[in-house]
This record gives sequence, C-alpha cells and structure tokens, in this order.
Amino acid sequence: MFRRFLIILLVVFLLGLLVAGLLLVWAYRSSQQEPEFYRQALKMEPVKAADKSDQLLQRATVLASEVKEKPKWHAIFTADEINGWLAVDLAKNHAHALPPDLHDPRVRIAPGELTIACQMQRGRFTSVLSLTIDAYLSGQGEIAVEFKKARAGRLPMPLGEVLEQISTAARRAAIPIQWRQKDGNPVALICLPGLADEKNRTLHVEQLTLSQDEIYIAGTTGRGSPALPPGESRREVKPH
Repeated sequence: MFRRFLIILLVVFLLGLLVAGLLLVWAYRSSQQEPEFYRQALKMEPVKAADKSDQLLQRATVLASEVKEKPKWHAIFTADEINGWLAVDLAKNHAHALPPDLHDPRVRIAPGELTIACQMQRGRFTSVLSLTIDAYLSGQGEIAVEFKKARAGRLPMPLGEVLEQISTAARRAAIPIQWRQKDGNPVALICLPGLADEKNRTLHVEQLTLSQDEIYIAGTTGRGSPALPPGESRREVKPH
C-alpha cells in the first residue's frame, strides 16, 4: 500500500515537472515573438531611414519656428519619419538616452493607439518589449497619455514598473505629471509650461490626434486660454 502511494506520488511529481517544463517552454517562446510591425520596421533600407530622419528633423525645426513666430501652428509626423529618426539620429547622436539593455526602438501608429517596441537584452535573456498607449487632450487641456498594455513578446507584463520608471524620469526632467484613470487604465496628465518670451505669450496645444501611420498636433501661441477647436473632443479622466 505504501509502495503504491509512493508510485502515485512520483507520477504526480513527474507530471507536475512536465507541465511546469511545458509552461516554461511556452513562456520562453512567447517572449521571443516579435510584433510584425517591429520586424518590418527593422527592415527599412538605410538610405530611406536617413531620408525619413532628415524629414522629421526638418519638420521639427519648422514647427519650433512656427510656435515662436506664428499665432497658429500645426505639424504631422509619420511613423516612417519617426522610425527613420530612431534608426539614424537617435542611434548616432543620442544613444545614451536609452538604458544600456534596450536598443533599436521602433513605433507603430494607428487610430487612437501608438505602440513602441524595442529589443531588451539582460544577460542571456533577450526579448522584444512593447508598450501601447493612447495620447490625446484631457478636458482641462493637458496632454493625456493613457497606458494600455505592456508585453514581452506575446507575454503580458505588469505596468507598475513601467509607470514607476516614467515617474522617476519625469521628476529628473522637472516635468510635472498627475496620475489619473480612464476605463481602468492609468493616465499621465502632462501640463506644458507656458512659453516665456518678451511678449508674455503662452503655448496652447489644441489638437493631438493619432491616426493611421501619423501623429497630428496643432495649437496656438498667444495670450489667454483658447477655445476648443470645432470637431475636437477632449476626454475626461478620473482621479487615480
């Protein structure tokens, strides 16, 4: 009887090890899966990447000039331009901006959704980390960044560590962030500082839209608070 009990116990133990081993294999393989957009973005030809990077820098320069000199301004940044800049200018001139275990970031932009993915290497473990957010204007006019999900390959990751690192980076950069919640997702509210110049003007972002493969941003530089642009709905977020 005791021998039979030991045999059953051994079988259960071995089956448990088998299930655990299968789960570990599944988890490892899932963590190695790359998002399709990331795989395609890495294939961008170097010449095209350099051209798109230059286009983004030119657009950014024009936008910075318009913000200072014009009462109304707007700009469109495409996913290809951002990915070109990440592949060329970031890697060449701002490599220190990324933690040492992260490299080759790329983005995908869809209506109401932006996903950024990058390679992570810690020791022998490598994976593609991805973070999906939405960005829009809150009811009070702040820029709202809603965090939807984080993954390692196909495996879901808790957002807590990501949010903590974002809060730490914001404190170091002296960027004020207030945390709220929308549909169960954490939302970071970012209030842009006023534009200080001899004319005492203030920078207002009036529209921020994520559409297919591009980001549209528009606003004004002037005195007072601007009216909500026609057709632009701002979203309410609740205290966290």
